[in-house]
Amino acid sequence: MAETYWLLIVLAVSVLFIILGTTKLKMHPFIVLLLASYVAGAMAGLPMDKIAGIIATGFGNIMAYIGIVIILGTIIGTILEKSNAAVKLAELVLKVVGKRFPGLAMAIIGYLVSIPVFCDSAFVILSSIRKSMVVKTGRSSFALSLALASGLYATHTFVPPTPGPIAAAGNLGLENQLGQVILFGLVVAVFAMLIGYVWASFIGPKYKVEEDQLTESNSEFAGISLPSGWKSVLPIFVPIVLIALRSVATYPTLPFGEGAVYSFLNFIGQPINALLAGFLLSFLLFPAFNKETLTGWIGDGITAAAPILLITGAGGAFGTILKETQIGDSLGTLLSGYELGIFLPFIIAAAFKTAQGSSTVALVATSALIAPLLSSIGLDSLNGKVLAVMATGAGAMTISHANDSFFWVVTQFSGMDVKTGYRTQTTATLIQGIGSMVVVYILSLLVL
Repeated sequence: MAETYWLLIVLAVSVLFIILGTTKLKMHPFIVLLLASYVAGAMAGLPMDKIAGIIATGFGNIMAYIGIVIILGTIIGTILEKSNAAVKLAELVLKVVGKRFPGLAMAIIGYLVSIPVFCDSAFVILSSIRKSMVVKTGRSSFALSLALASGLYATHTFVPPTPGPIAAAGNLGLENQLGQVILFGLVVAVFAMLIGYVWASFIGPKYKVEEDQLTESNSEFAGISLPSGWKSVLPIFVPIVLIALRSVATYPTLPFGEGAVYSFLNFIGQPINALLAGFLLSFLLFPAFNKETLTGWIGDGITAAAPILLITGAGGAFGTILKETQIGDSLGTLLSGYELGIFLPFIIAAAFKTAQGSSTVALVATSALIAPLLSSIGLDSLNGKVLAVMATGAGAMTISHANDSFFWVVTQFSGMDVKTGYRTQTTATLIQGIGSMVVVYILSLLVL
């Protein structure tokens, strides 16, 4: 018991160090995260000769997962901006929803896209559209960033075929009832998205970044010529479609079989391959194939990706150190001894999520932990198991902070500093998680 409380102190000290280091001391987040990793590892009693190796492994693992995706996504975004295709995309979206609700438009786009695509990758892919929406509507850049992040986060934690929810469903014996998990997930995720959108609309306009100075009257955007709609759409939506098709193809029921179609979709739909296809399609937007475009535009994208890669990698290192300390396991074991009913998976998942950063890990670990407890907490029926997945998903949203790669992707692409990221993005995930759990509880009263 004493060890568990000490690990909680380690977590609190580490987070406080990150906040103070980036705000009061004005240190670069990469250095602060790196130092925080050493502090957490040393305080938690990890072998001193192992800490550096754990940090390197965490950095490398997160880069293997999302590094190339960030680079390709940033290059695509740069090409979309320099070719004015991002402005065209914003124009197309606004024709559908109107200029009055750009934040809701971004939230809905995020909700749909994150069903097949990891929220980290999707935020990178959609960031150019968000920026252009700021230009076209004059609305708060912060508000649109938070709305997009909230929409992405909603389906990421609730709706298969995202790996976390589908793994949780499998751990609870629902591999043959995924349709019901998807149905419940879509409903709960709508409320999560709307909760995030309301928060974004409230808090977003209170903060300003450089993007907020851009309007259609700026010379940079006034009187520009726009590319065609289909050329503007392809680099973003082809990768999304390819990733979605792969998700369908690799369903447990294998709807496309196991032949050539499956092999092709399983290959082309991997995020790196899908983004590479989008990158190649972005060549259609080049006004000419010369040094300016082939070296300059692409080089600018690579340059823009560098700090994001470093900070995201350091966040992965910090998260890995916390995993090695077993903070999540200790909290999960502690909380499993209490009779909390439908709230048990939520609290355990929230503890896992806050401690080690990954929503997917929180979903997988919590579902495995509560599987033998379902009968004792009254969730052993079909609807009970489905709602257990939903409660776990709500907990896996709560909360996203410095040890979560999504936190760093959102803050870095949106121009937020760490302190503001905690006030806005982290608070958004807290509100979304608690609000979603309220929805799950109400559903439990109706269907259990």
